[in-house]
Amino acid sequence: MAFLSKNDNTYTLEEAQKKLEFYCAYQERCHQEVTRKLKEMKMIPEAIDQIVVNLIKENFLNETRFAQCYARGKFRIKKWGRRRITNELKKRNISKFNIKIGLKEIVVEEYQEVFFSLLDQKKKEYKHLTLLEQKKKINAYFVHRGWEFELISEGLNSLE
Repeated sequence: MAFLSKNDNTYTLEEAQKKLEFYCAYQERCHQEVTRKLKEMKMIPEAIDQIVVNLIKENFLNETRFAQCYARGKFRIKKWGRRRITNELKKRNISKFNIKIGLKEIVVEEYQEVFFSLLDQKKKEYKHLTLLEQKKKINAYFVHRGWEFELISEGLNSLE
């Protein structure tokens, strides 16, 4: 059953299904990304719904797994804090339940270890500045990356 011909740069249901299976197999995706991709492919809403349901059934699409991979990756690779990860997952319409499960991927000891390691790096980077300027820059760095205010305060107090 074709929705439009290939020349119009659209896909049959089967072609779109295969394309999205590869898309989801390449890296974890959330429902929002898959739906956006299908809309870009000019698929009709009924086809989008059917493909998403099939992807979930075949375990190509799993938002719990997405939240876990996302949280783990953004923490380990980009050194983001829990607040930033939570906000980014909310932007992708991930449920609070799945966000909570995703954040459990971050081990508390490792989280604090990374924070204080980054703090040491920033102290060295800004040692030529006054204490107040150091604190401003370090605070801005951690706030932007979504670290908790309590942890940032603790870190800034250790500068004195």
